[in-house]
Amino acid sequence: APHWLKPGGRLGIISFHSLEDRIVKHKFRELSTNCSLLRVLTKKPTVAQAEEIQLNPRARSAKLRFAERRDLSTQH
Repeated sequence: APHWLKPGGRLGIISFHSLEDRIVKHKFRELSTNCSLLRVLTKKPTVAQAEEIQLNPRARSAKLRFAERRDLSTQH
């Protein structure tokens, strides 16, 4: 999916399981260090607050991570 984004485009991924989150975290890290395609915007995932979990118990396991596509044409 990151390859389909325009430079400056943002990608948000919600995971509901720890293994899914690990895959997203590692892929974001790989694409931000090896080829510098992405800039990770969230060091730690965004998680639901207690009030949200009380209203929607399924939100308890949700984790949201964001990354932004870099403009590779301006890098040297």
